[in-house]
Amino acid sequence: MKKLIPLLLLAMLSGAAVAQDYHFSQFFSTPLALNPALTGLFPGRYRVSIANRSQWGQTLETPFSTTAFSADFHYYINPRKRQYKDAFGVGVIFASDRVSEINYSVNQIMFGGAYHKSLDPKNNQTLSLGFQLGVVQRNVSYDRFTFDDAFDGTSTYVEGATGEELPINNYAFGDLHLGLSYSYAPKNRLGFFAGAAMHHVREPEQSFYAESTAGEDIEVTSTLDRRYSGFVNLTIPLTRNVQLSPRVYAFAQGPHLVTNAGGNFRFLMNDVKGAAVHLGAYARGVGNASGYGMDSAVATFGLEISDFLLGFSYDIGMNGLQTNRRHQGAFEINVAYLGQSDEDEAVPCPHF
Repeated sequence: MKKLIPLLLLAMLSGAAVAQDYHFSQFFSTPLALNPALTGLFPGRYRVSIANRSQWGQTLETPFSTTAFSADFHYYINPRKRQYKDAFGVGVIFASDRVSEINYSVNQIMFGGAYHKSLDPKNNQTLSLGFQLGVVQRNVSYDRFTFDDAFDGTSTYVEGATGEELPINNYAFGDLHLGLSYSYAPKNRLGFFAGAAMHHVREPEQSFYAESTAGEDIEVTSTLDRRYSGFVNLTIPLTRNVQLSPRVYAFAQGPHLVTNAGGNFRFLMNDVKGAAVHLGAYARGVGNASGYGMDSAVATFGLEISDFLLGFSYDIGMNGLQTNRRHQGAFEINVAYLGQSDEDEAVPCPHF
């Protein structure tokens, strides 16, 4: 742990490391974080969800924590028209990525919208285009760090005695995301969903030194690389009550590549109450200029009751960073509610 803190400080303040975004294993359960085009793409009037991911809880005294809250709304442009029912959605997502050990956090709030164009008279095919605009804030608390010159020679640390020239500990920047998606969702038949997104379109500067007067002879820049992502998902009805959804989600950011491949089974338990159970498994691979390898195996479980969905997942680390793989796990929970849903409409996007 003593070696970890200086490395994290170096990565955050020097800008030498390329930053990566937060991510969730239940990526379809946080659609606004996945792709802006999914804003308002659901069979209902509104949707709210909250997700929390806790990582490496058995290794660190306080684990890495990521929390996201989102709300979006769906409106028909021509609600009385049965054919070619176009719609649009608006939404907001707030996300916080935190390393409590050094009180470092990245907080962001994004507002967005999407237009959903119906492509056939039965409204089974939809082409969606969306965007998000917002602000990202990075913050670190220097009172969690110690420096050599603050010790008085008797192993006693004198708080605030350091002569280090530190940059500002709070920095914010604007951000822009764009997304495109296509869905083919005939009721009780084979469905196809695909999407692509580009996050951090302007590649904003994110270094703490960007507006700092401390250490003027130090020039450190750290632009946030664009993130390119894409997903493909099929829904295959195996029986009247069982559905299989094989899927792939991948993204590239700077020299980093992450792929998720697996599937999800949905078992309908009670059609009247809308009760269903979801079981799924994924493999996550990561790569960079040095090579590509397995990072994690992910197990997922979801419980669907009427308009509520409760999802759990657990990542089992496979990257060999530690000899004990159970110490590399990440636990994730997601709660979502779909308001004023319409059971007669096709589901235009996977929700777990």
